[in-house]
Amino acid sequence: MPPRPSTESAPARFATGVLNVDKPAGETSFSVVNRLRRLTGAHRVGHAGTLDPLATGVLPILFESATRLAEFALQLPKTYVADVHLGFVTATDDAEAELEPVADPSSVRESDLEAALATFAGRILQRPPAYSAVKVDGKRAYKLAREGEAAQPAAREVEVYEVRQLEFRPGAAAVARIEVRCGSGTYLRSIARDVGERLGVGGYLGRLVRTAYGPLTIADAVPVDALTTPEALRDRLLPAEVILPQMERVKLNVEQEAQVRQGRAVRVFPEPGPGPVRAHDFDGKLVALGHTDPLRRTFVPEKVLT
Repeated sequence: MPPRPSTESAPARFATGVLNVDKPAGETSFSVVNRLRRLTGAHRVGHAGTLDPLATGVLPILFESATRLAEFALQLPKTYVADVHLGFVTATDDAEAELEPVADPSSVRESDLEAALATFAGRILQRPPAYSAVKVDGKRAYKLAREGEAAQPAAREVEVYEVRQLEFRPGAAAVARIEVRCGSGTYLRSIARDVGERLGVGGYLGRLVRTAYGPLTIADAVPVDALTTPEALRDRLLPAEVILPQMERVKLNVEQEAQVRQGRAVRVFPEPGPGPVRAHDFDGKLVALGHTDPLRRTFVPEKVLT
């Protein structure tokens, strides 16, 4: 006799969306993801844009289908407030390693700092820290550094949209507080190191806060410890599209949505222009990302969200 089909339904998925978390110091981005996965029981949880353990601030946590949008989220600009300590360098370019004195920064003036900062705006070549996840000859740089190998990641192009001085405390223990708005892949530890090098006195990164990630701001971020139930977290979820860069938006009717969910191209009106397009259902929920086929004049789905 064949076995009876199970009457148990599959466990419900957690809601799809984005949570704006204020990451605490001393915790890794990965550990925050694990905490929230255990709390919610969500099948898929991820983050967009790693913060170092010492850093705090905005960490977008992606739930369920929103995890498929991480590559697009990385295109959004990020804003940081960083403390650059002058007069010393460290092996990690931040406060996690032993301080090595370079030169007395007492003679550094605010005008010197402003002139140095001005050279970091725009598209620049930046050398990642020796202790970073960048690969050197197929191995992570931090692993090589821990093994005592003097591996140096190659410089690469990053974009700094704006860098400005907020405060400056001169003297033998000079500290500059700066604000940096930049693109993905920019290392604030490298900026701190290079600012000190430009001033001739050495520098390393102290306190670091990510104050904004695209439209997400620290003023609206929720501390991880304030999330004690799945319901409390669900109430703070934002639509998945908040982490998308600017895209043209099209609206699907019920029939078009069914076709798109099967991966089929559909004609929509008004016709979208060239470039990436996001498609929403009749209620405004994000269904898929795709592009326009100008010859067939259709919307072609590339990523379909469940």
